[in-house]
Amino acid sequence: MTKTAWVFPGQGSQTQGMLNDLLDQPLAKEKFAQAEEILGWSVIDICQNDPDKLSQTLYTQPCLYVVETILADLLKDKQKPNLVAGHSLGEYIALYVADVFEWSPGLRLVKRRAELMDSAAGGMMAALINFDREQLETAIANNSEVVLANDNSPTQVVISGTPTAVKAVISQVKTKRALPLKVSGAFHSHLMKPAANEFQELLTPIEFHRANVPVLSNIAPTPAVEADVLKQRLIEQMTGGVRWREIALALPENGIERVVEIGPGNVLTGLIKRTCSGLTLKNIRSMADFDG
Repeated sequence: MTKTAWVFPGQGSQTQGMLNDLLDQPLAKEKFAQAEEILGWSVIDICQNDPDKLSQTLYTQPCLYVVETILADLLKDKQKPNLVAGHSLGEYIALYVADVFEWSPGLRLVKRRAELMDSAAGGMMAALINFDREQLETAIANNSEVVLANDNSPTQVVISGTPTAVKAVISQVKTKRALPLKVSGAFHSHLMKPAANEFQELLTPIEFHRANVPVLSNIAPTPAVEADVLKQRLIEQMTGGVRWREIALALPENGIERVVEIGPGNVLTGLIKRTCSGLTLKNIRSMADFDG
């Protein structure tokens, strides 16, 4: 039996119309209705008719949670994963799929997370592509106002911090491209601490269950199933870095042979392909991808 990991993308993977072929699915209809009650707005309307709102953190994160969990639930009727992981927001979908929390509490968490992150200000994030890692590590070590927010692959990272600090680090590192990201704040950095503290007050009383499949977390890419461990890792996620490169390396170390990315786009399978070889990669972006 081929050991399979399911991985779930986060913000940046959203696409207009990403739910179109789910509209006739009874499960999806039920979830879209529940989501509108919880959110106070229509995921269908945003995804189909409002690309500007879809690109805003406030709406992006709940939309992705709803679409990816529906796809995962439909896929669970056909197969089951041996391991799950998600990139930033995607970790919430991974925890839901592992039965760590129920769907509605999960969406409420994502809603509040999106609100807090959308209201963050005063920070900057930038992606570095084909960079000198040694130079980057030195520059970050010498600047307390910038951190490695997303270690995505050997050739792509995201740094986060104050605008002055991020620009200073970029000037000190040899890189093919440095791209400022269109986000409201310095996500996955110490600058998110006030938002993280407020979010923790909401997260702490939420009931977490022991996972029915091991989860690789963003801040600790080692398999875990214990409810208290997974909750603590999620608490630390908003200010901690996303260690996706290490998650990718951990997949074959844990016997994984096949990786299925569930959600729009193919960002995570692309990052995994650039990080480790020998894995079979598949994308489930819509109902059309379920065969094969």
